[in-house]
Amino acid sequence: MSKKKINKEKEKLVKSINNNIRSSVRKLNPILRSIVGKKVDVAIRDLQFSEKRITRDIRKTINSAIANAENNFQYDIDKLIVKEAYCGKKIVMKRFRPRAKGRAAPILKPYSSVTIILSEKNKIMESHGSKS
Repeated sequence: MSKKKINKEKEKLVKSINNNIRSSVRKLNPILRSIVGKKVDVAIRDLQFSEKRITRDIRKTINSAIANAENNFQYDIDKLIVKEAYCGKKIVMKRFRPRAKGRAAPILKPYSSVTIILSEKNKIMESHGSKS
């Protein structure tokens, strides 16, 4: 048994991280899932017309990743797609609100970090077989 060497071409990835976004992971996840797999200009346009407040910060992160791709790696902006977009928990600010009978109720203000990974789409046509 011999092992086959697969020469996988390294994918061209560009990453941008935005730490300490003032929103919860629960609110960010649906927005990030909606932009994965889209071209960057389409993703930015979709975020621009969204009514959510937090899409402004996500747009800034995508624009930062585009600038990284253009300036650091000389990629073509028209070929960039959003390969991955995910978020993680950060710190939680804890505040207290006075309630009746001398009690206090906690207010939790969560922070998140957003990571956007872009890749350059190569137009490689793969055929799945043909009848010839």
